[in-house]
Amino acid sequence: MNVADKKRLLREMLFARRFEERCYEAYVERKIGGFLHLYPGEEACAHGVLEAARPGHDYVITGYRDHIHAIKCGADPKKVMAELYGRETGSSRGRGGSMHIFDVANRFMGGYALVGGPFPLAAGIGKAIQMKGGDEISICFLGDAANNQGTFHESLNMAKLWNLPVLYVCENNLYGIGTRIDRSTAVVDQYKRVSGYNIPSAQEDGQDVEKVYKAARKAIDHVRSGKGPYFLELLTYRYRGHSMSDSNAYRAKAEERMWSKRDPLIILRDRLIEDGKFTKEEFKAIDSDILDEIEDEVIAFAEQSPDPVVADLRKYVLAEDDPYVNGGAH
Repeated sequence: MNVADKKRLLREMLFARRFEERCYEAYVERKIGGFLHLYPGEEACAHGVLEAARPGHDYVITGYRDHIHAIKCGADPKKVMAELYGRETGSSRGRGGSMHIFDVANRFMGGYALVGGPFPLAAGIGKAIQMKGGDEISICFLGDAANNQGTFHESLNMAKLWNLPVLYVCENNLYGIGTRIDRSTAVVDQYKRVSGYNIPSAQEDGQDVEKVYKAARKAIDHVRSGKGPYFLELLTYRYRGHSMSDSNAYRAKAEERMWSKRDPLIILRDRLIEDGKFTKEEFKAIDSDILDEIEDEVIAFAEQSPDPVVADLRKYVLAEDDPYVNGGAH
């Protein structure tokens, strides 16, 4: 990864951080409703993995903490924000909200509210790729708590049995809602859990985007070469609660302070500065530009976009033999 790539990644991660922080503010202002799960602290995971992949070519699927994965895949941040606002110009035309960002054109196959739901869908995408003979891969992001679902074990077993081109990425932020991983999971090191399915795996520092990128390159090369699935565990930490309804009172302040010192943005920024390739003044200037872009373009687009039309309530709903459709009986 050259210096130009590192600087670009730093800007992308900083944009992600400011985007999510602005989502928080909009939620408090009651401009965003429903559920909202934010990504600050985990930026190196999505950016490191997808930098090593082929966004827009490879298929990506994840859980409900999905805004940044979609944007890194190529989704327009304005449309993502409009979706959070519930507007007609949103990525799902305001019908999905935060947990259901979707961008078919960029092969981002959605965020899903059901914990563990994306595992079998990722395997199904992998099977479709295999049957068509393509060189794409299916990338499935999910948190550590999802790995206790039955779909995790069933899907990984089938993925290996059929040697499917699937990369499973565990963003291990140590908590499932408010429960710490060592209180809910017998095997804390998630990468060890897939040994029963004969799937190669690795564990990496999810706060260092360069380390994530290197580990992801190895994993993706394995999957794309036809050797079957791979499981990559990234050790990370979310700086906010599980969702906006989470008071975050269950985490020790000392733990939070420790992880704040390993901020993925600061790690990369300071490394560039130490190498003489960057300055804090440049960082501040980029940050200022990003804040202006989010306010003047992203937020403005969302707030100026129209609400969905009530008459279109059923427009995107498939219902066969529905008595309420086409003038049927009421």
